[in-house]
Amino acid sequence: MLDFTAGTQVYLACGVTDLRKSFNGLTAIVKLRFKLDPYSKSMFVFCNRNRTLIKILQWDGSGLWLFMKRLDKGNFRWPMDASEVKQISIKELRWLLDGLTIE
Repeated sequence: MLDFTAGTQVYLACGVTDLRKSFNGLTAIVKLRFKLDPYSKSMFVFCNRNRTLIKILQWDGSGLWLFMKRLDKGNFRWPMDASEVKQISIKELRWLLDGLTIE
């Protein structure tokens, strides 16, 4: 279950991510590319090239969760600057998951 409680940090992996990756591959991106701790009270959000699929990696204290949402029509309004990780609020994540822009 996604943890939307206060204090949860949300990080977007801007740009394109190969979403054939699962737990290990996405955890490696968080650690090596963004220098963040995947086992912190955070959500790490990734999007595919077509912007139709999002994966969210989250640690719950005893294990990793991997959530996925796929759109059948349209695409997510995803920031495309591949060199950056962007911290957003829980409210902005909900907007993004509903197909709205975070701007």
